[in-house]
Amino acid sequence: MKKTFLQTLGPGLLFAGAAIGVSHLVQSTKAGAEFGFGLLWALLLVHLFKYPFFQFGPRYAAATGETLLEGYQKLGKGVLVAYYLLNFATMFTIQVTVTIVTAGLASQLFGLTDDLVVWSTVLLLISITLLVVGRYKLLDNLMKYIIIILTVSTIIAVSVAIFSTKDAFEITQILPSGTVEITFLIAFLGWMPAPLDVAVWHSIWSIEKSKNNNQKTTPKEAILDFNIGYLGTLFLGVCFVLLGALVMHQSGENFSEKGGKFASQLIDLYTQNLGEFFYVFIAIAAFTTMFSTTLTTLDASPRAMKKTTELLFPKTTKLNYWFWIIFLSVGTFLILKYGMSNMGLLVKIATILSFLTAPFYAILNYLLITGKHTPKEHQPNFYLKVWSIVGILFLVGFSIWFLSSI
Repeated sequence: MKKTFLQTLGPGLLFAGAAIGVSHLVQSTKAGAEFGFGLLWALLLVHLFKYPFFQFGPRYAAATGETLLEGYQKLGKGVLVAYYLLNFATMFTIQVTVTIVTAGLASQLFGLTDDLVVWSTVLLLISITLLVVGRYKLLDNLMKYIIIILTVSTIIAVSVAIFSTKDAFEITQILPSGTVEITFLIAFLGWMPAPLDVAVWHSIWSIEKSKNNNQKTTPKEAILDFNIGYLGTLFLGVCFVLLGALVMHQSGENFSEKGGKFASQLIDLYTQNLGEFFYVFIAIAAFTTMFSTTLTTLDASPRAMKKTTELLFPKTTKLNYWFWIIFLSVGTFLILKYGMSNMGLLVKIATILSFLTAPFYAILNYLLITGKHTPKEHQPNFYLKVWSIVGILFLVGFSIWFLSSI
């Protein structure tokens, strides 16, 4: 049976759903508020130089019928062990960060309580229930509607902000200096548009989609699907920087580090431009966006841990998908309950960790897609290989610059 265009889409939109969250609603808006249009160069460059390594995830899955994790194993067991340890170390910071931002928006939208730990617990329980009931198919179908809602509402808000502003646009680009500003830049780059290990998730979702549809996705279809999702993350990233710059920059107001207060300020960005009538619609769109990120990360990290555990311990492991979901959820709750609940600090830690580990994933993905484990006809062309090498140099160079500046 011939697939329709919409049926070929799926993992790319899940990628967008995972990406368009903290990096856009929090970091991009803050970048605009603090630097005006001055960090647009960073937004564009990081999308440009991370592109090949994200694309290699669905490309490898479609070309070989395997996830990147099986590819990592072929590069050497030590590589897979390194991934296992890195993923174990970062999955909690990622889940805690996206969950607490979502909790702040839920508190603002629904009221009831301003206790973000309570809201986080409720959101995690709802997410687990949805994954139990709907599994991958629910994620695949739900994401199409979420991305449409967010895109339309964001375009309207940005358009109104542009036409209502009376100030001249100052588009001078800025290279941050000083520890605080450089730290923000690296945090901004870390999750823009997403952590590079999301390429692993993307390869897993690609295989899962093929299983659900009983139809193999071709590399051409996989790359088209990815490109649509990736361009969407770039476009919306620019939109959120513009919103922060047009509404918050030089307003005298700074974004709060507290989840509930930040959520209120974020929603006000929209309602100041669109009017109070749109408050509920914008709040729902923002909440839905972050909830989709909470849901996709709660699905993806356990899938990755399950697959890695099976590959490392094929005869002994009993740690299945549901074990890792419960383990991640309980760990997230304990960190929020007894550890850090400062949203700003959590975002900073998670995003910087992701940037510093980006060269590791970039190099692995490049070696895998250009090596003997990928059929020659599906390997990147000469120009994409050069692009990849420049991207690796960019990621390594910025990491060294950051570490030498703090």
